[in-house]
Amino acid sequence: MTHTVRRAGAFALVGTLALAVPPIASNTSRALATVAAPGPFLLVAAIALYVVDEGPLFELFARPGDRRDGRLYGLAGFALAAAALSLLAVRFAMPLPVFVGTVLLLSWGNLGGHLVRTVRDEPVLATAGFVVSGAIAGSVGQYATALLVDAAVDWPLVAFLSASGALLGALLRAVLFERDDPLVMISIGLLLWLFADLPLSVHTSGVAVALAVAVLLGALAYALETASLPGMITGVFLCLQTIVLGDVGWFLLLVTFFGVGGLSTKFRYEEKQARGIAEENDGARGSGNVLANSLVGLFALLGWSASPTLTGLQPELFLFAFAGSISAAMSDTLSSEIGGVFDNPRLITTFQRVEPGTDGAVTWQGEVAGFAGAVLIAAISLGVFETVGALGAGVVVFGGVVGMTVDSLLGATVEGVFLENEGVNFFATLAAGVAAGLAAVAVVGSVAL
Repeated sequence: MTHTVRRAGAFALVGTLALAVPPIASNTSRALATVAAPGPFLLVAAIALYVVDEGPLFELFARPGDRRDGRLYGLAGFALAAAALSLLAVRFAMPLPVFVGTVLLLSWGNLGGHLVRTVRDEPVLATAGFVVSGAIAGSVGQYATALLVDAAVDWPLVAFLSASGALLGALLRAVLFERDDPLVMISIGLLLWLFADLPLSVHTSGVAVALAVAVLLGALAYALETASLPGMITGVFLCLQTIVLGDVGWFLLLVTFFGVGGLSTKFRYEEKQARGIAEENDGARGSGNVLANSLVGLFALLGWSASPTLTGLQPELFLFAFAGSISAAMSDTLSSEIGGVFDNPRLITTFQRVEPGTDGAVTWQGEVAGFAGAVLIAAISLGVFETVGALGAGVVVFGGVVGMTVDSLLGATVEGVFLENEGVNFFATLAAGVAAGLAAVAVVGSVAL
């Protein structure tokens, strides 16, 4: 057994201390629980920082940076993050199953990932080991918590929360560093808390199908090299959310963008390389690119799930915002990837001819391709959503064109100065989502809303 595996196992045992919090929270007063619940983890943090600075125990928990500093900062950070989540659980109504599931998910998921690496050191396999182990540990943690506090177990919700948390953890670990596990833990806990508070109706078959489809498409994208490993994890995570929180229609819009957008990146790729405008990593899109184009859609999906109970707004408003943002992402991607191979681009702000690849440059061929992308998303929306009629489809096209245009304008004015490409993509899809939502109210009106 390698030192890395032993260390991960030790962290997993520390994470299991989370199971001590539910009995404390359920059998003591709120004031006493506030003090006692984080106690085990605060004790671990104190020992890590002020007691153990050498010897076998130090070597067991020490990460490379810890040895340099002579302090177990990694263990202390992990324990303090768990203590903070325990306070949210006993003081601010974070569900106890979410707290326990989060801590066990991360700690035992780490162990699973490292165990896989001892067999075969492939990043994608290690990630799969983390996700599977983490999802199982998260589910066991939620179930054990329900037993400890004598509560009912909603297994479909348990599976959805555990899978979502494991995928988010894998994504964050792929783009951050091992020492950032406290940030990963807090992020997973807050996300699962949000999901647990949404008025969701989750079914076992829906979660199973969503996971199977999302993983299959993610693996296909990775195999075809249209997405990097972080990009694949991001895509799987987003697909799971759209199927479970939305329905098949939402998923079809997202997967159409991922599929068509990914393939367009490969369009005349060598020529784009020669022009210096090709995507890096042989066209495989990373997590930043995927999130930048999909984050607004995810927010719209969450808004739809929370409406009208928590937002006071009609759900269809968020549906048009989602479709508009995806339409913009598709339009911008096709406009850039197809239009970039044609000569004589013009800067959108002055219409002067510029070199290919100049930020904010457009070609008429790219604009036509972008418009066609918006029409494709609108056509799918018309076919899968009853509330999207002919006027609604026009709204989706409008959102796509707005987003594509905003992307070019931002590229010509602020990209490379105040924003990078991912930031430009995010604000373009945000403008599209807002435009489509407002247009739906103004144009479609009571027909859809």
